[in-house]
This record gives sequence, C-alpha cells and structure tokens, in this order.
Amino acid sequence: MRALLVEDDPRIARDVAAVLAGAGFRVETATDGEEAWFRGGTESYDLIVLDLGLSRMDGLSVLRRWRTEGCDAPVLVLTARGSWTERVEGIEAGADDYLPKPFHIEELVARARALVRRAAGRSTAVQAAGRLRLDLNRMTVSLDGQPLDLTPLEFRLLAYLALHRDRPVPPTELLEHLYGDDDSREANALEAAVARLRRKLGPGVIATRRGFGYQLEGGTP
Repeated sequence: MRALLVEDDPRIARDVAAVLAGAGFRVETATDGEEAWFRGGTESYDLIVLDLGLSRMDGLSVLRRWRTEGCDAPVLVLTARGSWTERVEGIEAGADDYLPKPFHIEELVARARALVRRAAGRSTAVQAAGRLRLDLNRMTVSLDGQPLDLTPLEFRLLAYLALHRDRPVPPTELLEHLYGDDDSREANALEAAVARLRRKLGPGVIATRRGFGYQLEGGTP
C-alpha cells in the first residue's frame, strides 16, 4: 500500500515514515505544501498523512485543492491545532480523519489502516479470500490454516489484491501502489514478484485475467 507523508518537521517525518513502513506501507514524503499538492494531484495513493502547518502552501489549502481537482485518496490530518472548530474546518475541507499532536504512534497506525480498509470497502482487519486469510494488523498470512513466510513486498502485493478482491487489478495499478516512484517500477519487476508469490502459494490462488489483471481466486465483494 502506497502512502504519502506530508510533514515539514524532519524528526517527525522520519519517525512516522519508519512506523508506517513497518506497518506495511510504501512511504513517500513531501516537506512543503506545493510539493504535496503536486504529488497528491499527479500520483495515486492508498493513504495521505497530512500536516497542516506547512510552508509555501498551508495544509488546508492543499487539501481543498486536492478535493476540487478530484484526488479522492483517504487523508489523515495531523496538526498541533486542537480546537474543535479547527477540526471541523479540516473535515469540511475533505479530511477523512483527524489526529492532533502529540499523538501515540499506535493510534496513528490504527487510524491509517482503518482508512485504507474503509476506502476499499472493507470493515475488518482480517480478510479472507478462498483458502487465504490475511490479518492486516498483525501482517500475517495463512493458507489452508498454515502460516506463510512472506517478504514485505509480497505481503503488500497480496494485501492489495485481498482488499480489491472483487475485481481484477491491472498491472499498472499494482505497479503504482507497490513501487510508487521507485526505480523498480517496471512490468517485469511485478511479474517476478507475482511469480515468487505464486511459488509460495501454489496453484489456484492468484489468477491472471487476460487483458484485465490479477485477481485472487475465491474473492468475494
């Protein structure tokens, strides 16, 4: 899952990015409002964590522009502003959730994961598809009740397919959400990752819908 972290405090950005990465997100960072506006408006993210106190363009203005221009990624707002009127202003600007500073890292991760599930139309952390069972909070996967040992990339790939299991996911979409703007964003990198995952899962788990993409067998809405 691909996340954009918008934070101008280097220490907070470093700590939050590390925690989100440990929770299974592919994290990219922006340090000012104009960079955030450009990234959010031109790239596709599963989650945006947005600080309001930014240089060059404040966070609320960035958020309003995103929503006006059609960016529908779930946005978790971080801010040192704590009054209820400011929270209402953030929600009305298009925020999906609001977390005032200082905050507990565990709460940030829980809210981030919940927003991603909600955006995909899923209500629970445990996702089942056919013979697979994924716990998105514990980052564990089992097949026919037996635990699997997956790399972080393999887990992100399988989790994305599970969250969108009611439809084939095009390779271009998977590339964007797995690799972001990394140099590895190439079709053959995705094919290699799917092949490695299929070797661990065995046949009949990840189907290729020719002309459409990949889909988990036994996926249900």
